[in-house]
Amino acid sequence: MEQPRYVETGKSSFFGEYVYDQIIPADHFLRKLNEVIDWKPYTRKLIRLYKGEGLVGRPPFEPAMILKMELLAYLYNLSERQVETHLNENLPAKYFVGLAVDEKAPDHSTLSVYRQRLVERGKLKVFEEMLAEIVQTALRKGVQFGAIQIVDSVHSVANVNTDKDEQRQQKGKPPRDRDARWGVKHQRKVRNAQGKVERQNQYFYGYKAHVSLNAESGLITAVEVTSGEAYDGHHLVGLVERDLQQELPVETYAADKGYDDGDNHFYLQQRGLHSAIRLKKTRIAKKDANKQVWMELSQTPRYQQGLKERYKIERKFGEAKQGHGLGRCRYLGKMGFAVQAFLTAMVLNLKRLVKLLTGVGFKTRTATA
Repeated sequence: MEQPRYVETGKSSFFGEYVYDQIIPADHFLRKLNEVIDWKPYTRKLIRLYKGEGLVGRPPFEPAMILKMELLAYLYNLSERQVETHLNENLPAKYFVGLAVDEKAPDHSTLSVYRQRLVERGKLKVFEEMLAEIVQTALRKGVQFGAIQIVDSVHSVANVNTDKDEQRQQKGKPPRDRDARWGVKHQRKVRNAQGKVERQNQYFYGYKAHVSLNAESGLITAVEVTSGEAYDGHHLVGLVERDLQQELPVETYAADKGYDDGDNHFYLQQRGLHSAIRLKKTRIAKKDANKQVWMELSQTPRYQQGLKERYKIERKFGEAKQGHGLGRCRYLGKMGFAVQAFLTAMVLNLKRLVKLLTGVGFKTRTATA
């Protein structure tokens, strides 16, 4: 059977493996990442999205190599132009993607073309499959997944100056980002003019990533993407279904009050799962007999333990925003944000997987690392 042809990058030459073996420490994060992940399945999957599938026409760069460039951009929170420079100046990064020491990195425009190909031909399915492959790798390698899953959403601000965008629209021009919407970030307590404390909504313009996280492993197992106004409670079912398809040993789902919907509790019960969705005060404080079932739920060990684990997803979101740029959208449009959300989730999982399997943690970029 004929094999696809790829651009020769010279990694196996004298200026490839030999030099890297002398220079890059055995415990470098990127070396460990290459040891933990088998990248061949990614190439086999992604090459199908190429016209000619690497068999005819001009040989492309190996798809997994360009994927690694994208992952570097998210690991170190670099733009596509910056990641090209980073590759040309950084030996561990060159080693990671498979370039010889004396080989130049692909032009940054290659990343844009690559991303567009995945979006147009692979849609979201290809990103969902890549995230699932990391989870399955963890399962195969013996990473322990616990019985508690945590669900929550994280918001990202659109790459738009809203004041200027409003002026554009007043002149009859379309919005800069047609898919972004206003949503509630959170509520805070403020004192009004009369000195009375009241709750005030804080808004954002952009998107949400709805996420399911395994409490024990710390790995993200499912992601859904919406515009900013979406009601969180409507996305519990989709996340649970994705988790169950991966045959995770899940027993309990924990979530905040935004998911406290009778339909969600009923759905979990029908699926044989336990609910640790934080109950609203109105549900357990009302003066009628119907509150008894909720009072009993709130006293169960699974409910109480699930709520204790919820902080872990907030910590993960902080890591995503502070270390990997998820606080602001890189691209315009819902699909563009979906790419960012899934690649960020993949990066977070790869960091965690390397730590669990090798004990090597990820360090912020330096001049030589």
